[in-house]
Amino acid sequence: VPRGQAKGLTWFTPGEDQSLVSANMLKARIAGALGGRAAEQLVFGSGQVTTGAGGDLQQVEQMARAMVTQLGMSSVGTLAIDDGGFMGPSYSEELSTKIDQAIRDLSDEGYLLALRLLMENRACLDKIADELVEAETISGDRLREMVADFTKVPEKLAAV
Repeated sequence: VPRGQAKGLTWFTPGEDQSLVSANMLKARIAGALGGRAAEQLVFGSGQVTTGAGGDLQQVEQMARAMVTQLGMSSVGTLAIDDGGFMGPSYSEELSTKIDQAIRDLSDEGYLLALRLLMENRACLDKIADELVEAETISGDRLREMVADFTKVPEKLAAV
């Protein structure tokens, strides 16, 4: 439900040490960040998606770019590329194209995962949306309770 200056907001609370984050966790965060846009497309169609995901898309780009250029978590290879400071990065056009493609691949993979999960769990999505229309906010405990009506909530998440 769009509300406030942010027009809707999702907070993620870390459930474990965040000093070492796996590639799978970063990919899950990308998918999570794209969940709102995927839900809009699923519910309203491609022609009715809004600008609401603008901030999410920026976060996704930053995470994916870090995975590719700083963390060695992509098909580009295990390398860290200096951003070049004021002058910008200095690398070949070929490497630039590979970086852009790897960022796009991570983003597209996350979006398709979010869309697939929402399609597979459409009844749950609709229940959550109905409650948000009434209450405007949902606590983490209430969200887990609602999701548990449709699927098993993993122990790790149940305890958060």
